[in-house]
Amino acid sequence: MRNPALEPLDVLVGEWKLTLTDCWFLESRDVEQEGRAVGRWLGEAFLELDALLEGVPTWHFVFGRSDARDQLVVLYHDPRPTSRTFDMSVRGSEWTWLRQDPDFHQRFVATVTPERIDGRWEASDDGGTTWRKDFDLIFDRVVA
Repeated sequence: MRNPALEPLDVLVGEWKLTLTDCWFLESRDVEQEGRAVGRWLGEAFLELDALLEGVPTWHFVFGRSDARDQLVVLYHDPRPTSRTFDMSVRGSEWTWLRQDPDFHQRFVATVTPERIDGRWEASDDGGTTWRKDFDLIFDRVVA
């Protein structure tokens, strides 16, 4: 039986078109990269989201819940290879993932609807006092 705390994540199931834009580390903030993401349940306890940009595997996320902490969590991996964990909060259509690690703090802030996710990645080098935008990440549902 699926944990009811994970019900908001069901919106991620399916195929998405990705658009990365306003990115500080690309040659210009006007450059857009496109890609795809696919979300699927892993059994009854986790949801997986795989993303490719420009046809290259880019991000892998696994969403779940820590019962002991009463906290939604996100496990992240990319090909660098980098692995991170985020705490996730869901308040209606507003989702936030937050990482507060010694190297730097990072967050993803998004407005989520069944057809679109408008999000931005931000980072803080001063313990979360000030934040800088890394890039915008938009998910548009692919309708078959």
